[in-house]
Amino acid sequence: MLAILLKTLPFFAVIGTGFLAGRFRFITPEATGQLTKFVFYFALSAMLFGFAANLSLAEIWSLPFVLAYTLATGLVWALVLAVGLMRGTGREAALFEAHTGVIGNVGFLGIPMLALLLGPGAVGPVLLVLAVDLIVFSSILTLLITLFRSGRVGPETLKLLAIGLLKNPMIVSTVLGMAWGATGHSLWPPVQEYMVLLGAAATPCALFAIGASLAGRKPDRPLVAAWLSFAKLVLHPAAVAVAALLIFPVEPYAAGVMIAAAALPVAGNVFILAQHYGVAPQRVSTAILISTALSVLTVTAVIALLEMP
Repeated sequence: MLAILLKTLPFFAVIGTGFLAGRFRFITPEATGQLTKFVFYFALSAMLFGFAANLSLAEIWSLPFVLAYTLATGLVWALVLAVGLMRGTGREAALFEAHTGVIGNVGFLGIPMLALLLGPGAVGPVLLVLAVDLIVFSSILTLLITLFRSGRVGPETLKLLAIGLLKNPMIVSTVLGMAWGATGHSLWPPVQEYMVLLGAAATPCALFAIGASLAGRKPDRPLVAAWLSFAKLVLHPAAVAVAALLIFPVEPYAAGVMIAAAALPVAGNVFILAQHYGVAPQRVSTAILISTALSVLTVTAVIALLEMP
């Protein structure tokens, strides 16, 4: 486990560096926002396109994988939602708690870290996890919030949902990369080098931005946030492990990648959605802070377990 910790530690050290830079105002919240935008729209998109362009659809798509991840994630989502409602939490806040308990930082942290720790073959399964998170569970969140507030979900809601997915650079870059890969042609060398050069900025900039964004967040309802962090870091990967290893015939390596991806801390885009809808943003923010701090140990433990003979 120590060897794995030494491999994961540099990733979390960059997050810690960003946190200190934000806390001591070497970088302002405005600058952090601009850095995040650069990663989201440019560096990470280049990385995803480059990965996807070198993969075939068969290397990414797997129905048992999708079923296992969707079932396990849905069960944990339902559990966290039920616990929130039983505590007397409003239904919108309980919905966001459920989302917080299952949506991990796959784009900014998972793709670069798991590709390094588990090998380049991890990229396809991680992209599939990201697709399910964005297309299935983020869509469910949006549809339910709309239903709660307006009492109905009409064509306009579905149109806005579709436009939102089409505007997401992580989805667009992955789909375009897969489309290019389906042609069977390699990228023109200058284009390939451009993608590699720009994509190389994604990992350090994304990790630094994660840390800097955490610096200005004040804890709120720490016990609830601790429960949500437990759900994300422990319950989610455990449920995924049961589904992938015991229920569905998921190939062992892909199952391991899925479990590792499920062990990632809460994603920053959950906070962005909470802010957008005005539902429990501080609670979500605190869960992101706690889960990110603890994930240096939990992610290391999960990967160490996966690598045991």
